[in-house]
Amino acid sequence: MVRASVIIAYYKNLPYLRLVLEGLARQSVMAFEVIIAEDDNNDETTSFLTANQYRFPIIHLHQTKDKGFRKNEMLNKAIVKAKAETLIFIDGDCIPHRHLVKNYLRQISDTVLLYGRRVMLSRRLTERMLATNRLLSLNLIQLLWYGCSMIEEAVYSPYLTLKNKQRHLCGCNWGVQKQQLLDINGFDEDYTHQGVGEDVDVEWRLVKNGLHLKSIRNRAIVYHLYHQRTYQETGVQENYRKLTEKQRQGKTVCANGIAKTAKDVK
Repeated sequence: MVRASVIIAYYKNLPYLRLVLEGLARQSVMAFEVIIAEDDNNDETTSFLTANQYRFPIIHLHQTKDKGFRKNEMLNKAIVKAKAETLIFIDGDCIPHRHLVKNYLRQISDTVLLYGRRVMLSRRLTERMLATNRLLSLNLIQLLWYGCSMIEEAVYSPYLTLKNKQRHLCGCNWGVQKQQLLDINGFDEDYTHQGVGEDVDVEWRLVKNGLHLKSIRNRAIVYHLYHQRTYQETGVQENYRKLTEKQRQGKTVCANGIAKTAKDVK
């Protein structure tokens, strides 16, 4: 029985995706499907997914061509394909803690927008896992030894959320029910640059539409593999200008969203 759809936003990094899928293969609750929303068309990824089997079904969605940043379009396609009502969003560079799916399923309801945080893995630890092509035990001692950061986010506390300094969702670790996203027409595809559009925008529209933010920090944990930042500041600022204007207009249902994209999903 598929109780959750784990949607992975992915772009051109198969070694990282292998580790993310290995993390999902170790989940304590396995009643989920995985949807890889690839903002590209990469033969290597397709070949890998064809040749390897996991304990969960995988749906692989991709573009016909790489025409720049169209992450929101791919996320909308993934929502359409999702079989479960509970949607969990992670990125293709974030390894999930073994109880991530379990805790999202425990906390989800039709009134909340759930979010967790991420541990920032060091270059040295990331390179070691990539070299061995396997997960290490991501415990506090290892994280300290390898010089990782945001280690407080790695403290697993299943029954008590530790004090939360940040009160906004992180785009690489959050969950919501499918109908809530359909009600706001999904992700806004007007955002064609990295940063802001795929998390800040969808957060304010969901909250304005009646949901309340609920932190499951230290229960929903992901480990972010090291890489250099790829954002361009000019693109981020353009996104912020669009966000500011959209918030001024106050429309929770975006004009350029899932309704348009749904017709292209088979």
